[in-house]
Amino acid sequence: MKRVIVLVVLVLIAVVSSVITPLVISIEVPRCLRDLSRYYIINTIKDTASPEAVAAIVWDYRGLDTVYETLVLYLAIVGGLTIFMYTGELARETPVGLTLLSRTATKIITVLISTVSAAIAFHGHLTPGGGFPGGSALAVATMLIIPVFSINTLLEKGVTSTKLVAIRGVSLTGLGLVALLPVIRGLEIVTNQRFYPGYLDGFILSGSISLYNLLEFLAVASGFTAVALYLSIPEEYYKGGDNA
Repeated sequence: MKRVIVLVVLVLIAVVSSVITPLVISIEVPRCLRDLSRYYIINTIKDTASPEAVAAIVWDYRGLDTVYETLVLYLAIVGGLTIFMYTGELARETPVGLTLLSRTATKIITVLISTVSAAIAFHGHLTPGGGFPGGSALAVATMLIIPVFSINTLLEKGVTSTKLVAIRGVSLTGLGLVALLPVIRGLEIVTNQRFYPGYLDGFILSGSISLYNLLEFLAVASGFTAVALYLSIPEEYYKGGDNA
């Protein structure tokens, strides 16, 4: 009963705050664009061969900053995996999972999530999206499979944290190489169109942006999935229980 009361109170606070906030805080809508915003809108397609201004800003105009942010995220995931690391062998019990209806629905949803996540990542240089949201969406599919089918189902399919961390490492290495290769020709680091083709046979590639999105997609999906696997290990294994 206490949980229900707390939930009701939180919902009421959220509703009231959403109504009161616009009345207390005045939000001024800008009437004109700043010079920097105007530059991005006018020159993005010419400078980066990408009609998606956000992707162009993230991976081109301030690409070096994004590379460092990706490295920080990688170190954060490595730190999390180190904390939850389990070096023993999990007992490969017979997967139980939920009902047949739940498993069937999850299979359909997983296929849809995988398709949408790939579209988000691979079209990130053309439409809103990119590698990070695409990889995050793909990791959700794993987080659905674990409670519905059990973690043992993934382990039996060969999906392990060790392999996922390796995929993430290879992806981040590739991302670093994409950023560094222009230096070979005497160009600046994270150079886009002067080194990578913006178009190929009429298709928009947006230079290095599409490569960054692909590698970021793999890195984020594998990293978050690895964390989900570790968090799904039963607590008794860490405590040195009978099953460890």
